Amino acid sequence: MFRKTLLQAAAVSLALGVAGMASAQGLTVGANVGNVPWEFQDESGAIVGFEVDLATEVGKRLGREVTIENIPFNGLFSAVQSGRIDMAMSSITITEKRLAEVSFAQPYYDSDQSLTVTAASGLKGLADLKDKVIGVDTGSTGDMWATEHQAEYGFGEIRRFEGLAPAMLDLGNGRIDGYISDIPALQYYAKDKPQFAVVERIPTGEQYSMMFAKDAALAGEVSEVLSALKTEGFVQATHEKWFGAAPEASTSTATVMEMPALK
Repeated sequence: MFRKTLLQAAAVSLALGVAGMASAQGLTVGANVGNVPWEFQDESGAIVGFEVDLATEVGKRLGREVTIENIPFNGLFSAVQSGRIDMAMSSITITEKRLAEVSFAQPYYDSDQSLTVTAASGLKGLADLKDKVIGVDTGSTGDMWATEHQAEYGFGEIRRFEGLAPAMLDLGNGRIDGYISDIPALQYYAKDKPQFAVVERIPTGEQYSMMFAKDAALAGEVSEVLSALKTEGFVQATHEKWFGAAPEASTSTATVMEMPALK
């Protein structure tokens, strides 16, 4: 009996020790750095952006110091599933297919896809892209949309890139004719670059959130923090900082929402 009591006491002590370590541990966040304005490097080399501000504040509320690990977008999914990182962000769209394999906190941004071209090209929209070369981000929602609609619009070729910067470089150099990607990133990028034009919004009903291993408890904890940050106005202020305007009250940026679940 005495031995059993000692073992029980040791188990309790170990559990308390693990809990103490968990509360003090860091928060490793995977992100495709170069995804303007969500996470990118400024002139000093620091990683900044809308989601960086959000993740940093989430970590602060959880008492965990955030470390950002630069991972190509397509690698973020296996990274959370394997436990290499605690969560991932990079304007990741919540989809039914992804919910079957990973978990998400509540959404914090409503978005659509968009078509960006050079102003000199004369292209006005998707209807002008027959036999043209289209760029997308590997494994992104834009990639999925373009692949699904390639026959409909007659895209001549779809080329895949690891982030906005190389895609826009090829667009500017004429190696691709159009770039399909998230509209907020392209609007932010092109606002002071008159050589580019975001010519068409592609409605997709997308919502972004932070991604976790399937059924990870951390997903629920982060979702609760996001509820508080929305209620306090932090998420809305962060939106205004990066996009120059307050979010509409009806959007997930300003509204507390449920965690997404498979239908």
